[in-house]
Amino acid sequence: MESSATQSKGTLLVVEDDPGLQKQMKWSFDGFEVVVAGDRETALSMIRRYEPPVVTLDLGLPPDADGASEGHATLEQILAMAPDTKVIVVTGNQDRENAVRAIGNGAYDFYLKPFDPEMLQLIVDRAFRLHALQQENRRLQMRQGESPMAGLITRDPAMQKICRNIEKVAPSSATVMLLGESGTGKEVLARGVHQLSPRAEKKFVAINCAAIPENLLESELFGYEKGAFTGAVKQTKGKIEYADGGTLFLDEIGDLPMPLQAKLLRFLQERVIERVGGREEIPVDVRIVCATHQNLRNLIAEGRFREDLFYRLSEIVINIPPLRVRDGDAVLLAQAFMNKFRQQEGRGSLSFSQEALAAIEKHQWPGNVREMENCIKRAVVMADGAQIVLDDLGLPLTEAELEPLNLRQVREEAERKAIVKVLSRVDGNIARAADVLGVSRPTLYDLLNRYGLK
Repeated sequence: MESSATQSKGTLLVVEDDPGLQKQMKWSFDGFEVVVAGDRETALSMIRRYEPPVVTLDLGLPPDADGASEGHATLEQILAMAPDTKVIVVTGNQDRENAVRAIGNGAYDFYLKPFDPEMLQLIVDRAFRLHALQQENRRLQMRQGESPMAGLITRDPAMQKICRNIEKVAPSSATVMLLGESGTGKEVLARGVHQLSPRAEKKFVAINCAAIPENLLESELFGYEKGAFTGAVKQTKGKIEYADGGTLFLDEIGDLPMPLQAKLLRFLQERVIERVGGREEIPVDVRIVCATHQNLRNLIAEGRFREDLFYRLSEIVINIPPLRVRDGDAVLLAQAFMNKFRQQEGRGSLSFSQEALAAIEKHQWPGNVREMENCIKRAVVMADGAQIVLDDLGLPLTEAELEPLNLRQVREEAERKAIVKVLSRVDGNIARAADVLGVSRPTLYDLLNRYGLK
């Protein structure tokens, strides 16, 4: 009877330079997806590519095949790149000292040669089970400790309404389109859709359609068969197939090339894909969330985006307002980022000067929350004392441009503007102006004198 770890077809990385032993171990672990590396560089490349939960590592690797220095260096780098990986070191029968040293450096377990398939199988199975339990425990802790949209900080009524809408649409299977300027938090909301949905236990897979060259994007999305093109040495799943059962987030969908728009539309209609170089139709169950900062209707009019794809993707459309129109959010975010970076940089207590807060409120933030984050991080680093001042922010404002924070000044300025606006509308008629403003004529005359208006 196979263990649960074996049945799950987990990826096992075998780091071994002996070709004969490589074959023997691949044959012995046929219940796993076994990938092999013969040296440190290849092993680290495999770690980046496959993120294997378990690794068996022969400490005697070239160029120090008779020693253990290369093996220890490889162990250190694997654990630095992937701390959760369970590394089982394999060493000679007379070399317990290096095995114990490896355990002290973070290896999960050790195995002494000669090779015994059944014994090593038990150790590997146990490592897979422990890795799976730890990952599940981490997922449960994250779900209990965080709100699904913990990365979203707002007190703006419009943004709060968007959060409520996300909570409404998340349990459905509807395709969601998020529209908003760069840096407004589209990916945070996309993750919220996923985490509040019945698919929360499955993968959330994100791909930026503008960040990947057009000639690579098709294979990234749909995968490819072995031999489909030069360098395709292994059958590889694409992002859509990898997200099966979960959520696929297509960021900057407006940059998707026209040929891929047709292929994506077919997937949305048929719910099957074909890998590059393949003929087999592969059914995939995935929820699509997409986002763009572009005006897709303009792109449709210019012939750069398919109208039929637009309607497939826009079953639910959510418009995210830019930071400059979100009342109170600029200062709220600035305070949150300041506290975050203050702790990261090991600074003591920090606060913003009144001029700095006024500049944060006045600035238009064309890069939105992303620009805000970069600005506050720089200010925390540059601040000399316990206060972040205007110069630390580096914002293109002078103190003369800043609005007053004093409530009396704010109220008087609002009154003055209202009186000027109403007088212009009624062509200077005092009686009509007093009626519109809801005050008596003597009161209006007093206000005109106070503000020097004629």
